[in-house]
Amino acid sequence: MEPKHPIVVTSALPYANGPIHLGHLVEYIQTDIYVRALRLMGEDAIYCCADDTHGTPIEVNAARQGITPEALIAKYYDEHRRDFADFEIRFDNFYTTNSPENHAFSDLIFSAARDNGDIYTKDVELTYCEKCRRFLPDRYVKGRCPRCGAADQYGDNCERCNATYAPTELADPFCVVCGTPPGRKTSSHYFFRLGNYAERLRAWLTGPAKIQDEIRNYILTWIDEGLRDWDISRDAPYFGFPILGETDRYYYVWLDAPIGYIASTRNYCTRTGGDWEAYWRRPEGRIRHFIGKDIIYFHFLFWPAMLMGAGFNLPESILVHGFLTVNGEKMSKSRGTFITAREYLDKLNPAYLRFYYAANLSAKMADVDLDLEDFKRRVNAELIGNFANFANRSLTFLARNFDGVTGDFSEPELEARILEKAQRVIECYRNVELRAAVREIMEIGDIGNRYFQEQAPWALLKTDRARAHAVTSFTVNLVRILGTLFKPVVPRLANDLERQLGLPHQTFEQLAFDLKGHRIGEPAILVQKVDQVDIVQKDPMAAIDLRVARVLQCASHPKADKLVVLQIDLGTEQRQICAGIRGFYTDAELTGKNLVVVANLKPAQLRGQESNGMLLAASSTDALGVLTVDAAPGTPVRVADIEFDGTPRIEITDFQKVTLASQNGRPFYNGKPLQAAGADVVVDRGVDGGIK
Repeated sequence: MEPKHPIVVTSALPYANGPIHLGHLVEYIQTDIYVRALRLMGEDAIYCCADDTHGTPIEVNAARQGITPEALIAKYYDEHRRDFADFEIRFDNFYTTNSPENHAFSDLIFSAARDNGDIYTKDVELTYCEKCRRFLPDRYVKGRCPRCGAADQYGDNCERCNATYAPTELADPFCVVCGTPPGRKTSSHYFFRLGNYAERLRAWLTGPAKIQDEIRNYILTWIDEGLRDWDISRDAPYFGFPILGETDRYYYVWLDAPIGYIASTRNYCTRTGGDWEAYWRRPEGRIRHFIGKDIIYFHFLFWPAMLMGAGFNLPESILVHGFLTVNGEKMSKSRGTFITAREYLDKLNPAYLRFYYAANLSAKMADVDLDLEDFKRRVNAELIGNFANFANRSLTFLARNFDGVTGDFSEPELEARILEKAQRVIECYRNVELRAAVREIMEIGDIGNRYFQEQAPWALLKTDRARAHAVTSFTVNLVRILGTLFKPVVPRLANDLERQLGLPHQTFEQLAFDLKGHRIGEPAILVQKVDQVDIVQKDPMAAIDLRVARVLQCASHPKADKLVVLQIDLGTEQRQICAGIRGFYTDAELTGKNLVVVANLKPAQLRGQESNGMLLAASSTDALGVLTVDAAPGTPVRVADIEFDGTPRIEITDFQKVTLASQNGRPFYNGKPLQAAGADVVVDRGVDGGIK
């Protein structure tokens, strides 16, 4: 036998700035299935990952929550580990990029690049917010993409066209903290000469590395167009590692994040007594990455160039998957299809999702659609009907009629056909063709179900008990093969089945029809049928129609001292609303202001005056400030990712389900700011407090 290569398999590092959701799980389930299959083949494979913990979004989110970045990443580290474990994703090591190992490797790779002449410094003009008195790195500034024109894009890359650029290239930029347009200021930054590696990258891309054709061609086009030098530094304040020899400049998060793959491997080897260099330095090591199509630029250009410069092994393969859609559309909070891992787990068995993703994933860079009706149908028909129910019928029949002991049988043609299919399943796993693997397993299940039904052992009991025993013994052996082949996809179900079969841990080497005279354990139902898929949960904000309204005129309410009657312009119509803000604003102060109103609130009579809507204001113990925005009347006011769902009328109790609060003079919902056509909503007079 050939010696086994030490293989380290990784998934892209989840960002420690929010919960794991069903889109993330496409990659982690795909990778976990692959690694489990490798182990069942006898390969020396480990699965290493880590939370990606550095960068501006971490700093921003921590500040909004009033906690330190360290506290924020610790919170999500615990949540991520729990969610992954509950989805049966088994890492050999799940670490953090905010680690001493990661810092040391970042310094090592940086110093190697510097010694090679690949690092230089130059003065660059950067976005700078005079109001916040700080440089605005990528995630502190938004604007329109300089390539495709998409609005509301961050300053490092476009989520629509995947272009990368500098924050200064954004059109119509604004500070994400205060909403003001930034100015420019000069700072000295470190750059990596990516162009020095163009031909070496081309050789790697066109060599033996396993790379999807469409990805290879995509990257080669970028190389042909000329690679730009890479800005690898960020100015203080910044949550990350200080650059070697510096105190106020930090490694850009995309430098130290992929180094987390090495650091996690090193941490695993320290715990287990292994040798990390066997994976990352020595010729026998094999590195295999799984990533999403949104981060190909970093993984196919920056990352291998860094490894080349420091003398590390290059990835043997990088498999890129597509995005997840739900019911044929992009995941959406307003439609209730932006579903977190925990929201799913609160309702459904993780085995269902692992099976459905596997049944739809191939080695192509194609999007995966979670069609909820198809999900229910296939889980019930295939995972449960074809596999789990067949297993239960066979084992139960053997237990009830033959004391749970298998007898002799001989079905040479069927056995050969099934074992041939089993080998095809293994090859499908090896090539990450999960959909094809599931299809082959289901075909084996079809053979077993058809055989059991046609042979009718329940009828044979009356006429030929020995034949009934042989039929059932054969199907129990087939169940054992099905369970072993299914172990990478639904490991807990397969382990439960092994216990019912009375067998120890099975591998692909034990795929055989050799259970004769074997006593099984106690049969039980493996998994319940899916009755309903009720994981879609609309965000209450989706039902709230917030719009910009200009105050045309206002007057005191004739019968209520604290109420003001306002005539407002909503762009396509004019309305009257009443607001309890008398004493905080004069009529002159309100007239002409662009306010934020709830436009679909059910009209009400307030002391004899109709109020057709409600304006929003933040209040503290002794102050009140209305929400204002520089946008045209009628402009929708939304939170990122939450579209208005068209609800025509809401009650005040519907609005009360939404918790809005002002921080640093800006209104937020669940940590995200309110905006109108890219313009940030602000709270007049900078009042902080609850918004109603």
